[in-house]
Amino acid sequence: MTFANPWMLLFALPVAAAGWRMLRRTRRAGVRFSALSRLPANTAGWRAAVAAASPFAMLAALALLVLAAARPRTPLAHETRSVDAIAIAMAVDVSGSMDALDLTPPGEKFSRDTTRLAVVKKLFAQFVDRRPDDLIGLVTFGGYAATRSPLTADHQALLNVLKGVEIPNTAYDAQGRPIGRDEQMTAVGDGLAMAIARVKDAKPTSKIVILLSDGVSNTGAVESADAAKAAAKLGVKVYAIGVGTHASRTPIFGRDFFGREIIQYADTTFDEAELKTIAETTGGVYFPVSDSGALENALEEIDRLEKTELEADAWDRWEEHFPAFLLAGALLAFLAVSLSMASARRLA
Repeated sequence: MTFANPWMLLFALPVAAAGWRMLRRTRRAGVRFSALSRLPANTAGWRAAVAAASPFAMLAALALLVLAAARPRTPLAHETRSVDAIAIAMAVDVSGSMDALDLTPPGEKFSRDTTRLAVVKKLFAQFVDRRPDDLIGLVTFGGYAATRSPLTADHQALLNVLKGVEIPNTAYDAQGRPIGRDEQMTAVGDGLAMAIARVKDAKPTSKIVILLSDGVSNTGAVESADAAKAAAKLGVKVYAIGVGTHASRTPIFGRDFFGREIIQYADTTFDEAELKTIAETTGGVYFPVSDSGALENALEEIDRLEKTELEADAWDRWEEHFPAFLLAGALLAFLAVSLSMASARRLA
């Protein structure tokens, strides 16, 4: 048996000290009285016995609760196996233009499920499911870059983080141009640099960044070319995916003067040359994506990359024992309080 929270056992020390102090008490009080025959045969009664026992019952209850907090458990299965793994940092553009609807399949209605970002999130989730052994992290960038998830093998937690990735509220003027500085800025260099920082010290030999963007790098502290050179020196390949089309008027979600969501048509920029340069500098590949099928093909191509064999310890399932200790401790504490109240004549 092991403990999930062994440090909680430290709370047993004050419980043990209290028990030791109680056992050491040897106070005896009395008065000289010669006529013993006049005293009752039984002077203590059950209340005195209960009053003496209830503190020890409470100490036992506290000891059981401390054990429950330490979470005793038994491993049901332990396996050491070889896995093929890659360290992957996904750098996803969340600027306002990712609300564009040009990846909507023909014949399908425009909806929140067909924006560029929604399509990227859906296919990214499928990509993660196909790579159960890889260490995958998530970085987003718009006006600034942010790490949403460090490299992790807990893909369920990663997918939960992915669900919460959204575009900041974007307003558009009458000509369909985005209003708001952060929403129309794209810090490609910052996003790439942060993704590189996430993978550079990872254990797998193969380290890659998957850069998904639809805009022109027009802000940030790091130039995209400098970030690409740093990636090349660190042996990190960048696979750039250009999401979007070259249409002059692109359907995109926006809001009118009253804040109601509407579909507008706006001019969207798309700089393939920058993404191609980043990929070529690092030894990666650039994938142009003009529909959801092309994006899926790009991720499938990345899925066939070189992998590194690692030894991994896999704990499949644990048998938890803390519920029994918790229940016993709670019941014993209730009993101790009840006995103490009964001995003091406090019960109704």
